[in-house]
Amino acid sequence: MGLEGYMASYQILGGRPASGEVRVGGNKNSALPCLAATLLTDEPVRLENVPDIEDVQVMIQLLKSLGSSIVKEDSHAYTITSGSRSGSLKRSLVEAVRGSILLLGPLLATNEEVRLTPPGGDVIGLRRLDTHFLGLSSLGSVCTISDEGEIHIKANHSRLKGGDIFLDEASVTATENVLMAASLADGESIISNAASEPHVQDLCNLLQRMGSSIEGIGSNRLLVRGKNRLHGCSFRIGSDYMEAGSFIGLAGASGGQVLIKDVEHEHLRMIRLGFERIGIQFVVDGPSSILVPRKQKRILCKEVGGHTAKIDDAPWPGFPADLLSIITVCATQMEGSILIHEKMFESRMYFVDWLIRMGADIILCDPHRAVVNGPSQLIGSQVSSPDVRAGMALVIAAVCAQGRSTIENIYQIERGYEDLCGKLQALGLEIERVG
Repeated sequence: MGLEGYMASYQILGGRPASGEVRVGGNKNSALPCLAATLLTDEPVRLENVPDIEDVQVMIQLLKSLGSSIVKEDSHAYTITSGSRSGSLKRSLVEAVRGSILLLGPLLATNEEVRLTPPGGDVIGLRRLDTHFLGLSSLGSVCTISDEGEIHIKANHSRLKGGDIFLDEASVTATENVLMAASLADGESIISNAASEPHVQDLCNLLQRMGSSIEGIGSNRLLVRGKNRLHGCSFRIGSDYMEAGSFIGLAGASGGQVLIKDVEHEHLRMIRLGFERIGIQFVVDGPSSILVPRKQKRILCKEVGGHTAKIDDAPWPGFPADLLSIITVCATQMEGSILIHEKMFESRMYFVDWLIRMGADIILCDPHRAVVNGPSQLIGSQVSSPDVRAGMALVIAAVCAQGRSTIENIYQIERGYEDLCGKLQALGLEIERVG
């Protein structure tokens, strides 16, 4: 990636409602583990509906550095055939994407040993690795970190051994790493307190297509029967419900009407409840579409008894942590008060300083909680994106603001949103990518 990716910015002239239709892409958080899972077989794996975003491109470069042959069929489809799996992983690539941690499980299962520099990604607080080590150690490996920070994991035997694994937290990426490693382990593995997000389910379904035996998909207890080998297959990545939630917020906050296509309704149930709490509703409009109508209540709900409402995040099926930033900026345009409680990442809420600069009435209580009072007339300003979702939240704020805004560090946004500028322009918004 070049320096230009970090230097580019969005110029947004606010005051226009988002109107029209938009199509949701493939789930970034599904694509990354599914790409890593191609290392588990020597046969070709075809992945469809892969989002064309920076994080995916970095992951593809990492696979190439490990000897994988990658055929790009179009902007959203790849056929990947693993090679030696023994190439060197470029530190700059590993540090560019948090998803690089997902290489641990498949490389350990196929190479019996793996070394990896600490992964990068969003700066939203502590992203602990302990759960990964706990899970992989339970399969018969030794995990250490050198004084220089290098991760070193080595299997005790020529093949990992199935085991009874209880994760100390329902970590998505740790669950995915253990799933991939257990798929080639000797014997049965039980993974308890497993994450169950849609992207974890996607990985489970891909592994099953590759010949793995997994029971309990969608629950917090997974039974994996290890196989001697897995085979190739074709698999379609699921829809990105985070992107869908982002466009729901954009439509509701700006007062527009947007038809959002290619969604999976079953993944939006808790998202619906969260947005209804801030006065934004949407309706089902076909088997894979939802409509956010122009007419909205725009009133922040109160709890029974008239108490100030609260929105907090939780592991699936709770409200997704990644959408709290979106909900926060939307709440600034609604009437009333609401408490936003971010339980999972202690630095994520600091982005509200940018919203306060733009004129939002927000009290940051501590690293985890903020009280939003609305409605506020936001004023165009120069801000910087700290992470993927907060960056999208700032885009929504700029669309709602009076005047022109400049959003810098958009590399952090484009890691997770494909052609965001083009999609917003198609919704009638005045946005330009500069640099």
